[in-house]
Amino acid sequence: MAEETPVEIVDCVGVQCPLPVIKTAQAIKEIEVGQLLELRATDPGVEPDMKAWTRRTKNELVGITKEGDVFRVLIRKA
Repeated sequence: MAEETPVEIVDCVGVQCPLPVIKTAQAIKEIEVGQLLELRATDPGVEPDMKAWTRRTKNELVGITKEGDVFRVLIRKA
């Protein structure tokens, strides 16, 4: 399966919680249902935060990967 390209990237590198969640919530409102959003963050709390946030908002957590200190979180808008 080819990796899909996110329609928007939210850059929260160097930003602490709760800003990654707030910025993701704002950005997801701007994209269409089914589109992919990518969050990039360095706060280790982003992993549990995004799991809880996607569960609560019913958006799909496609995956979380880590490259160096940066977490890449892919979320599909429900």
